[in-house]
Amino acid sequence: MAVPQKPAYRPPGTGFRPGGNNSNRPKGFFKGRFQPQKEAEHRINQFIRVPQVRLVGDNVEQGIYTTQEALKMAQDMELDLVEISPKVDPPVCRIIDYNKFLYDKKKKDKELKAKSKATEIKEIRFTPNTDEHDFDFKAKHAEGFLKDGNKVKAYVQFKGRAIQFQDRGQLLLLKFAERLADFGTLENLPKLEGRRMLAMIAPKPAKKK
Repeated sequence: MAVPQKPAYRPPGTGFRPGGNNSNRPKGFFKGRFQPQKEAEHRINQFIRVPQVRLVGDNVEQGIYTTQEALKMAQDMELDLVEISPKVDPPVCRIIDYNKFLYDKKKKDKELKAKSKATEIKEIRFTPNTDEHDFDFKAKHAEGFLKDGNKVKAYVQFKGRAIQFQDRGQLLLLKFAERLADFGTLENLPKLEGRRMLAMIAPKPAKKK
């Protein structure tokens, strides 16, 4: 005798069939209803188990409601009830499209991360006797670094008796900063540190379109 197959679970009153055609689901069916809670960043819909919540937002009359009332309001708007401040009493919730909320949040976080990207410092090394060809070559590299938003630390390395040519090194670094004036700003006048004379050039802010 064949063992009867256990019927697929259907939430009461929804007609929902996992993997099937759910075009007949009733108006107000929660978009985030069956999202596993471990994947959610916030408690939503039936996972909000407190007796009452405070609703905020432009699309509702703000105030304290029973959770069931808030869920019914979200259902009527075909949106989700989302807990945004769980540590207050009662928890604060909003009625929103949760998937759109997550998308917008991810997009905003990505933009903030790009803006807060740590500035790298690129080094350009000279000697007191750097010739014009080498100077131009290094200046072009520095232009690229500054355009990418990085700082440029230019320095003249003095070896042995070359330390007596500090004036030459200072002039070279000032000339280098002047060459890059369209792309960066000299943060400080060249200064001697040990056997190196240093100058830091910061990128200019990007022009707003």
